Amino acid sequence: MMNLQSFIDQSGYEGWDPFDGLNSGFVKFWTFNSPKLRLWAQQLMKRSTVNFRPLLGVPKGRNPKGMGLLAKTYTHMFNNTQKDEYKKKAIDILSWLTENTNKKYHGACWGYNFDWQSAVFYIPKGEPTVVNTCLIANAFLDAYDAFGDTKYLDIARSSCEFILKDLHKTTKGPNFCFSYSPFDQSITHNANLLAAELLVRVHKYTQESTLISHAGRAVDFTLYHFNTNGSIYQGTAPAQKFIDSFHTGFVLTSLWNIAEYSDLEEKNAQYMRVMHNAYNYYRLVFFEKSGLPHYYYNNIYPIDLHCTAQGIITFLKFKSHDHEAVEKAKTIAQWAINNMWDDKKGYFWYQKGKFLTNKVAYLRWPNIWMFYALSMLEYQ
Repeated sequence: MMNLQSFIDQSGYEGWDPFDGLNSGFVKFWTFNSPKLRLWAQQLMKRSTVNFRPLLGVPKGRNPKGMGLLAKTYTHMFNNTQKDEYKKKAIDILSWLTENTNKKYHGACWGYNFDWQSAVFYIPKGEPTVVNTCLIANAFLDAYDAFGDTKYLDIARSSCEFILKDLHKTTKGPNFCFSYSPFDQSITHNANLLAAELLVRVHKYTQESTLISHAGRAVDFTLYHFNTNGSIYQGTAPAQKFIDSFHTGFVLTSLWNIAEYSDLEEKNAQYMRVMHNAYNYYRLVFFEKSGLPHYYYNNIYPIDLHCTAQGIITFLKFKSHDHEAVEKAKTIAQWAINNMWDDKKGYFWYQKGKFLTNKVAYLRWPNIWMFYALSMLEYQ
């Protein structure tokens, strides 16, 4: 893990990302503001085993989500070692995040450092998403728990205003789903649960009934969409009708955290049944005994360490429910080290396909994610 930390620290937290292709002025010009052309160009840059970014003028940059993950990692490392160097790193990163909020909305919120075209919607550079915002707000709450500075709680609380006032809501009966961003009205379950998770966690500190009531309605919306075998599609749009490893892991982690923050284990047996059914599906479907991750429920490829990192995190979350979970997390981590670690350069490769391996040194995905996951494993 220390070699990976050196790679990350020496980068100054600046790097390339699989999805940053539209940061090229040349690429952006030739997509003619067409969603389809933007998506194709972005996917071509993402999938290429040759990194054309220097040639196409894509600069390295700081990814706010990556910075949030680093703040969480260094706070966790400080909690377990009491080393001031980790506290300083966490505080410096949180200061950067504080300075780089998007100030056009009701509360602290963050986007990506690149334009991002999904199969469902388009989000311009810097514009906020609920996924980025909730992950980063949770980093501030981790810091509040560790360092006791109320300014971190205040920032996380303000992010709840972004969720409540700036996101769209798709309603079904008394329940609703929070949108991914202020620019879409999509139903994306991992994003919806992240919003609910943040509201529930902040409620622990503030005891505001509005937060817990909105969270409950969002959670109930997503619980309705689980399949009977424990699986769940990423969303409801035709392009989101897939079941993959890391999005399922995101959903499970949020479900576990929501239960923990709101004592649902004692209050809601149905919720716990749905969560444990989903966990059993995840455990049986997405990882081989060797630790090899599957990307989709019906396809191994591409072998992607985002699946590995989230697998480690998810299994560690469920260790009190599954006595094999910690060993499973260790096996997954060892598989990644044995098969995807570049020992000479000190970072993890991006993906393996059936015939080619993509060895581009992306910073956030997968390396910061793996750094976070391995720190959780080391100090669990």
